[in-house]
Amino acid sequence: MEITRSGMIAIVGRPNVGKSTLTNALVGEKVAIVTNKPQTTRNRICGVLNRDGCQFVFLDTPGLHRARTRLGDYMVKVARESVADVDAAMLLVEPIDHIGAPEEELMERIRALDVPAVLVINKIDTVKKDQLLAVMQTYGAACPFRAIVPISAKNGEGLEELLAVLREFLPDGPALFPEDMVTDQPERQVCAEILREKLLLCLDKEIPHGTAVEVTRFSEREDSGIIDLEATIYCEKDSHKGIIIGKGGAMLKKVSSLARQDIERFMGTKVYLQTWVKVKENWRDNVNLIQNFGYRCDN
Repeated sequence: MEITRSGMIAIVGRPNVGKSTLTNALVGEKVAIVTNKPQTTRNRICGVLNRDGCQFVFLDTPGLHRARTRLGDYMVKVARESVADVDAAMLLVEPIDHIGAPEEELMERIRALDVPAVLVINKIDTVKKDQLLAVMQTYGAACPFRAIVPISAKNGEGLEELLAVLREFLPDGPALFPEDMVTDQPERQVCAEILREKLLLCLDKEIPHGTAVEVTRFSEREDSGIIDLEATIYCEKDSHKGIIIGKGGAMLKKVSSLARQDIERFMGTKVYLQTWVKVKENWRDNVNLIQNFGYRCDN
């Protein structure tokens, strides 16, 4: 398939509104981790869809929130800057007839940069039609959106209509990424993110938010294609380390087993995964450690 139109489209919004779920649904593969906890996404993640001579490059971004750590500052900076230098932006909102501070700030950025923007109302399967109309009217009066598209990222409703709208913003030009590429993330980074996702799903309260994952070994066996993967999970306190490992190593085994299944699905081959847990106190406020764990301002 020859690509004749391609462009970059940012997906922005508050935490937990469904940006990563939408990215995965549009791309048709899991390229971004998803949990029901806020601030799951830390970096800008790129998802690529080739369709009918068009290449859509979706930028999944951290949710705009009030930062409490240096890592939080970084995530907010990524969210704000993602609206610049794109061909269009999608502001993803929940079907609530009220505009909050994160939405106000993002709409202000969209207006200031004069970015073509589409309002995407997610989770429409949770409300009645008259509630949806009120949301459309409230946002429509607040910002000159080029279109308003109601969707359910979870069940796929409205996605074809959304792609038809977004297609109009793609400039003429060749593909930005190779045709067989679905994300710009290196494989080892995807594997680290999958492991972090399982930590978020299995652990409670603040503990998973204070974790980072570093893949220290990623090698493929020549004879079988099996991947040997070693990863270190960093946390902020000794007490957190004990909880992550669990009684008799049960929690770490559960997290690792869930991660391995998803990594094998993503890589398409058998994976041997070994995990360790180490403590790096207050790493979320240490700029050097933040950068070492892959959260770089030039990403």
